This record gives sequence, structure tokens and C-alpha cells, in this order.
Amino acid sequence: MTAHPISETVASLMPRAKAELAELVAFRSVADPAQFPRSECEAAAGWVADALRAEDFQDVALLDTPDGTQSVYGYLPGPAGAPTVLLYAHYDVQPPLDEAAWLSPPFELTERDGRWFGRGAADCKGGFIMHLLALRALKANGGVPVSVKVIAEGSEEQGTGGLERYAEANPELLAADTIVIGDTGNFRVGLPTVTATLRGMTMLRVQLDTLEGNLHSGQFGGAAPDALAAMIQLLASLRSEDGTTTVDGLTTDAEWDGLQYPEGEFRKDAKVLDGVELIGTGTVADRIWARPAVTVIGIDCPPVVGATPSLQASARAQISLRVPPGQDAAEATELLTAHLVSHAPWGARISVEQVGQGQPFRADVTSPAYTSMAEAMRLAYPGEEMQTSGMGGSIPLCNTLASLYPQAEILLIGLSEPEAQIHAVNESVSPEELERLSVAEALFLRNYAESRKA
Repeated sequence: MTAHPISETVASLMPRAKAELAELVAFRSVADPAQFPRSECEAAAGWVADALRAEDFQDVALLDTPDGTQSVYGYLPGPAGAPTVLLYAHYDVQPPLDEAAWLSPPFELTERDGRWFGRGAADCKGGFIMHLLALRALKANGGVPVSVKVIAEGSEEQGTGGLERYAEANPELLAADTIVIGDTGNFRVGLPTVTATLRGMTMLRVQLDTLEGNLHSGQFGGAAPDALAAMIQLLASLRSEDGTTTVDGLTTDAEWDGLQYPEGEFRKDAKVLDGVELIGTGTVADRIWARPAVTVIGIDCPPVVGATPSLQASARAQISLRVPPGQDAAEATELLTAHLVSHAPWGARISVEQVGQGQPFRADVTSPAYTSMAEAMRLAYPGEEMQTSGMGGSIPLCNTLASLYPQAEILLIGLSEPEAQIHAVNESVSPEELERLSVAEALFLRNYAESRKA
């Protein structure tokens, strides 16, 4: 079978895409100045802006968002009367975690075992490169048939809501007929997938104080209230014995009725150790796509090395709660806060601070844009049909866009399939997925333009 010209063009552009992704991955663009200097994010934003200008985008701008970060915007006008498509990605990344645990430097794109490793390679700097590849392929084969807006967010991983607030204050900026969010992923490599639902999230920091200062554990232990022990007891109240999330008042029995996730495949993808049980009840899809899930993502306490026999006067933890479609993130925040306050043991003084929140999202998969995407994926992935799945992660901007532009169709695709190990050490992207999804996006834009003419 003769290859589609779009496919041939994208294939020819892959060496350039790898070089560009390497440049972009090299920026340590973690949007947390406590971990990396803000100049790293600013440099990455500048790189993205320059890339858009090189593709003849107009009105390219670095948007100073209310959370102190920058998002990058550009506009590429299409033919008269053509629909407008907004393409989204984010250039900020998760911290590298334990850099010594990476098999290659986290901010140096490295090819190994047929994949490209580096922080942000899949989530979501690769998503921005995907957009560039699709547009370049169209330019080489008759031109881009739609008007294109690109927005590259600078603080998606922090969940601080800067771009959402900016969009709400400037609603005309991102207005579009269809929106492609390039920040999810296929159910697995080679299986074209659009994401139908996203869990929302809320992030809280909780602190317990029990003593005026640390005490000798031998002299006072057994009667003096240890803040760290209190914190351990408080955090334990957030899960039942089988691991189910147990926040007072929060519904935890919803069921997922779409594509299922076989337990054996999930254990392999999640790298669960032999003999260790999964947590929760119901199907895997129920647990990760349809139900809330609480995670303690950090605790401030003395490290083992250098620890002294002391009772701790204070302890602090950061808690993430994923909120499924059908539940309200603000209400979930209130329930979680009330749960923490009511379960603080021994009368410990408790303070709770909200540090992030985003609403869950459900797409309309019956819209015409999904038909155009299904046709595109059928060509980009010969022999495969487009699947729809959920995603346990959060993209808070989706609900903001859906609220601002209720007539816009929103599609979620991307490079974060299970082998990508996003948010973990040794994150990677499959170059084959980057190539095929770039083809799919280019064909989608062409199909969508044609469908609007009908």
C-alpha cells in the first residue's frame, strides 16, 4: 500500500523533531522556583515562542499569568472562512525526583531501547513537537486548511491555575471551534485512543502542632503527643484496610462502563511487585477513572540518616485528591478539609491550606470532530480503530475552556501511554507514537476543515 503523503512528510521530519525535542528537554522548566530557577522556564518559553515565529505564527506573545508564570500564545491564520482550531500543550515539567535513579541524565534526551528518554519527552514537550510536525506536514502538502491558535502553558504541572485565570479574564484569546489538548495518551503503544474523561484534583497541605518544641523521646515519650505520630494516624484515616479512599461524605462506588483495563496489564504497566496486592475494589477502570483517589505526595519529617531520639513538635504533609467526573472539586476540597480537621488525633492543632484545584472533565465523543479524528487515526494506525478511554490525571484547563466556549469540541490525545512513565524517573517517549500521532493530527485538521465545508 502506498504511504500517504502526509505520512511520508512526517517521517522525513523526524530527525529534526528529535533534535528540537532535545533542545526543549534540556531546559529544567519545573515551575517551582524553590527547586529550579525561574530563568529555566523563561528560557523554555522563549524557545517555544521562537519556534512559533519560525512557522509564521502571528501575535506570538509571552503571557504573564496570575500565578507568576508565562504561557506562550501564537496565531496562524488560515483560509478565509476556515474554522479555528486551538492546539494545547505545556512546556513545564515535573521535577526529576531522584536524578541518580535515572539511567541517563533527566534533562538530556537519550535514545535507548527504541525510545527517547528525558523529563518532559512525553509530558508534554513532546506534545508541542507533535503540533509542530502536524503543521509542517500540512504546509508541505497544500497548506494548513484551518486557522490555528497554539497555547503552551507554563504551570500545568503545578496546578496553580494561572492560565485558567488568564483565559477567564481574556475570553476572546483562546476562542476556537475545536480544541485539541495534546496532553493525554494512547491506552497503549500502537492503539489510537482519545481520552473521554479526566479526573479533577485538589491539593492540600496539612500541618499538625502538638508541642512547643521537640522533646527527648526517652524522657517524655509515652505521654507527650508526638506530632509525627499524630500525622501518621491522621493520614491513615484517608484509606480503608483494602486501600479504598475514605474521605467522609465522598462517594467512592461509581463504575466505569467503557474500555476496560485488565488487571494483569495494569500490574505490568504500574510495575507492581510480585505478591503485592492492588488496592481498592471494583474493576481497575472503576478505580482509576471513575472514583476518587487520595495520595500522600509528601511529608516533612526527619530523614533516617541523622535522626535523633526525639518527639516531633510539628509535622506537615501534602495530600492530592483526584476527583472523578460527576463530582465537584470544590465540594471535594471542603469534604477533605472537614475530614482532616475532624480526624486530627489528641486535640492536635491543625491547619489546612489549599495549594491547587482543578475540575474533572467529560468530553462529548459523539461530536463531528470525533468522527474526523477517528478517520485520521484509522489512516495513521493501519488496521486499528480509534478507542476512547478515561484518564486518572487532571488537566484543569479543560473545564475552563469548556465553560468559556460551550460550543467548542474538545479532543484529548497525546504521547503519555503507560510505557512513557510520566511523572516518574526515566520518563520517555516512543518516536513511533510521536510520528503516528503527528500524522493523525495533520489528517484530522484536514478532515475537520472538509467537514465544515459540507
